[in-house]
Amino acid sequence: MKLNLELARKYSRPGPRYTSYPTAPQFGEAVGAEDYLNELSNPQVPVTPEISLYFHLPFCRSLCYFCACNVIITHRREPIADYLQLLKKEIDLVARHMADGRKVGQLHWGGGTPTYLTADEIKDLMGHIRSRFAFSADAEVSVEIDPRELSADQAEALAEAGFNRASCGLQDFNGEVQKAVNRLQSYEQTEGVLELLRDNGIEHVNLDLIYGLPHQTVESFARTLEQVLTLHPSRLAVYNYAYVPWLKKNQTMIDEAWLPGPEVKLEMFAHIITALTTTGNMTFIGMDHFARHDDELATALERGALHRNFQGYSTRAGLDLYALGITSIGQTRNYYVQNHKQISRYRQSVEAGQLPTERGIRLTDEDHLRRRVIQDIMCRFELNLPDLEQAFNIDFRDHFAPELKALAPFEADDLLVDEGDRLLVTEQGRLFIRNIAMTFDAYLPKNGGGQAVATSDTPQYSKTV
Repeated sequence: MKLNLELARKYSRPGPRYTSYPTAPQFGEAVGAEDYLNELSNPQVPVTPEISLYFHLPFCRSLCYFCACNVIITHRREPIADYLQLLKKEIDLVARHMADGRKVGQLHWGGGTPTYLTADEIKDLMGHIRSRFAFSADAEVSVEIDPRELSADQAEALAEAGFNRASCGLQDFNGEVQKAVNRLQSYEQTEGVLELLRDNGIEHVNLDLIYGLPHQTVESFARTLEQVLTLHPSRLAVYNYAYVPWLKKNQTMIDEAWLPGPEVKLEMFAHIITALTTTGNMTFIGMDHFARHDDELATALERGALHRNFQGYSTRAGLDLYALGITSIGQTRNYYVQNHKQISRYRQSVEAGQLPTERGIRLTDEDHLRRRVIQDIMCRFELNLPDLEQAFNIDFRDHFAPELKALAPFEADDLLVDEGDRLLVTEQGRLFIRNIAMTFDAYLPKNGGGQAVATSDTPQYSKTV
């Protein structure tokens, strides 16, 4: 697959990544802990008997200048130990109120740097989780890893705790780029950590890259990709760098003049797609995700079982996601809920025996419909009109008449095909999937032709291409 640079220039604009719909900027304080509690304990709510758990472990030893995550920089162990005790109390609260008979089908530790925890802390936290929740035999248990922060003892602890997938941050192997973003990490160091994980039985290892960082060129990033492919990752996420120093103060440490321009970024993305799908023999999943042909993510794509949530593309469709720890966002059938961002408020709620929910949103019937439409576009790359009409009791073409009109440019550019009872995203169209999905986002402002546009009032999003 090749990227059409002319179309990329045409459609490159800010837009949501649709890890949720409605997206996080629509969350508000009208939804709180009581709403979440009612949903959590309601035996009629579950869509499936399995659930997904996410734990936010925000601590890092040092600050990466490119980072847009919610992190706490510390060299002291006391704040980490204190946070883990609070997290255990929240685990107890969620487990106590959850409807009976549900098992964990998917679990993820994100950060921050989860492997900033010691080996004993890793085993203790997972032991507490497993004492409160039952796990399915084939549960996917994954963790984010900073290869600069993993010892042999920690790798053994992760394996003992039952982790079977790891996602390693990498970004770029170029020394000049690493110095500019304050993240020095050699190829040898990364290779050693992957060997350590695999030696401990954690065979499925993902790598995360970023293009658009300071001093990157098409040629320099091509060399990084060549090195990455020798590490034989199961999956690759290659993110488009979002430079938002007005939102993330640490990014002010990066001079905008160091960043590659839009044209260079487009050429980099074009090379990424070509290199990974040809030389790398990887399947293009969608947006910025790639997977080996035999990986569960690639087979889920073939089966039409792909899903999208706050961890990106997932293989476990339809699972309610319960998120624990500061800032974390959960998803149930009817709600999105987000925990307190300030650890002081998080502590106050948890120690009072209350769920630390700060804000959220209750989905309307229209939200449910549009969430399904956007999910189908993002994950199945098609809309089956009869299925949607039966599920939501609508006439699709009547209900979405303005949206169908706004899709005309995508059809003209061979990114979308209208087959009557199905709308199919073409292979080239999958590169512009966020743009197509934005057409059905009722919360985004539209221009005269019904196209979703970014305005000064629109929350800051990364570019779609």
